[in-house]
Amino acid sequence: MTAVTQETTTPRAGLLAGLRALVRGRAGEPAWVRPAFLGVTALAAVLYAWNLTVSGYANAYYSAAALAASKSWSAFFFGSFDAAGFITIDKPPLALWPMGLSVRLFGLSSLSILLPEALAGVLTVGLLFGVVRRSFGPVAAVIAGVVMALTPAAVLIFRFNNPDALLTLLLVAAAWALLRALDNGSLRWTALAATFVGLAFLTKYLQAYLVLPGFALVYGLSANTTLRRRVVGLFLAAVTVLLTSGWWVAIVELIPLGSRPFIGGSTTGSALDLIFGYDGLGRLFGNGGPGGGGGGPGFGGEAGLFRLFNDDWFGEIAWFIPLAVASLLGGLWLRRRGPRTDRRLAGYLLWGTWFATHVLVFSYMSGIVHSYYAVALAPAVAALVGAGIVDLWALRARVRLGGLALGVAFAGTAWWGWQLLGRTPEFAPGLGPVAVGLAVVAAAVLVLSSAPRLHGVLGRVPAAATALGLSAALLAPAAYAASTMGTAYSGGDPHPGPATAGGQFDGTDGARGPGPGGYRPDEGQPPGALPGLPDAASGRPGGGAPGGSASVDSALVGYLVANQGGATWIVAANSAQEAGSIQLATGLPVMAMGGFTGSDPAPTLDQLKGYVASGQLRFVLVGGGGGGFGGPGGSGETTSERTSWVTSACSAVDYGGSGSSALYDCAGAAS
Repeated sequence: MTAVTQETTTPRAGLLAGLRALVRGRAGEPAWVRPAFLGVTALAAVLYAWNLTVSGYANAYYSAAALAASKSWSAFFFGSFDAAGFITIDKPPLALWPMGLSVRLFGLSSLSILLPEALAGVLTVGLLFGVVRRSFGPVAAVIAGVVMALTPAAVLIFRFNNPDALLTLLLVAAAWALLRALDNGSLRWTALAATFVGLAFLTKYLQAYLVLPGFALVYGLSANTTLRRRVVGLFLAAVTVLLTSGWWVAIVELIPLGSRPFIGGSTTGSALDLIFGYDGLGRLFGNGGPGGGGGGPGFGGEAGLFRLFNDDWFGEIAWFIPLAVASLLGGLWLRRRGPRTDRRLAGYLLWGTWFATHVLVFSYMSGIVHSYYAVALAPAVAALVGAGIVDLWALRARVRLGGLALGVAFAGTAWWGWQLLGRTPEFAPGLGPVAVGLAVVAAAVLVLSSAPRLHGVLGRVPAAATALGLSAALLAPAAYAASTMGTAYSGGDPHPGPATAGGQFDGTDGARGPGPGGYRPDEGQPPGALPGLPDAASGRPGGGAPGGSASVDSALVGYLVANQGGATWIVAANSAQEAGSIQLATGLPVMAMGGFTGSDPAPTLDQLKGYVASGQLRFVLVGGGGGGFGGPGGSGETTSERTSWVTSACSAVDYGGSGSSALYDCAGAAS
């Protein structure tokens, strides 16, 4: 009987033990660590998911491609913009896959498009917590998690559908695996870290490789194993990165161009051309790179060491950069005589090289550069801030003026936040002085508590002062984060924070504030909504949020839907920027002539005539937007030839709308 009783109660006891472990965390850790971790991830979930559908389809370019991925496995694999597989997006496909699967499972809506991005943000914060805890302890992990969660660039991108969300998650996952590999030089963990970098490459190509110099340095120096095994590990990592980065590219290159989509953003239809041209060297060197276009006005500002503090970038990432630099320098100095395998030294080297590499590249790249790229820098900034504050706290207990250094860090960061808030004087005008005042109070308490005779008298007061000082330092970026949560974004160059911040644009020009044509979410139905049609057809995502730049001329959409017939593409548009709106509004494939920019050499005039002659295409839009925006160049002649033929050989259509593009019916024109 005793045995039977024991058997029947064991599962329940095991379940209770598992629940206690979930709440309390690891054995040997303070009881507060797991609740703190859950609190940090909950904060991230609120910041990234609350009011998520306010932006509708957000970047309609990627939303339209996600819709295509949900309808065709071929479009899913290649990252095609349209389900019929005419042209791909100008990035590798991995970032589309979570969105495409979500739309396939739950249908097209703002929530199904953006929820994978928010989940990527929560996972990023949770992983960063674990990575920082491994090097610097749980207190540093909590600080890093909060700083990361509240960084305005993170709040923006993890609520938007650009590839940078998944890129950041994969790079932090690579750092997590790398630090696991340092314990004993594990080749398994080394290969996993390299695999995550390879997957990041298939998310945003060469930007993923910015972490590789630092990763190689950290493993080569700090792995707790022999020199020979470290060399073997580095070789294995290099091979793994190449294989996991290159398998998709190799498959695409082996398939003849006529049997797959044209690679958007390239000049030849080759993924290699895109990697080393428009999305690679062209981004770094502008017109100096093969096929690269210059950034043009409004993109990133002037290149230079202090670019990250200019009007385009400051709201994204600048808030904690001075403290991160000071933390890095101080941390390396304190461990200058430490053992090679010291975890804290490895942590400083990891995040320090990550920080330095990204800052230098973002500051000096002269091609197309967007300030939201800063989200990939945010994990390094957050980790260095957490590590630095913990080191200063420890210094306070050993050095008489240690409390002064910690207080100065808080007061200086709060003052810096005040200065940055001053660039948007109408936004939260009294917040800066309040933050500085609180930080000064915290600093004064920390200085007074440094006196040896007061160590035992004040008890937990210094810890409370530290929490107050950190809160004061976080007030300014938190205000920008809160503003970002309530703003509808669209287009390709969004900026966080209040609409009055410098370097920001309205409407469809760049990305934030009002939607297309100045539409605001509180003004009712967006322009072009079609009564009686499904949400997708009306340009509105499910759930009633505006479709962002997906709103189109209702008369045009109604006419195209009614007259599609047997055509594969409902219409050919000037660029993916115009085609995306129509594709989301109808749910049907739209041919994006010229790709994202309108300047890709696809289709050629002969190809366009062939599509018309075969009955795959009937209607073509001419004029309006698209064409030549920062693209690979060299295709102006192709665009001109297409336009001349359409306007001369096809018949203009009066569809009863008022769009900026003219619609032509080309049925029979090719013959």
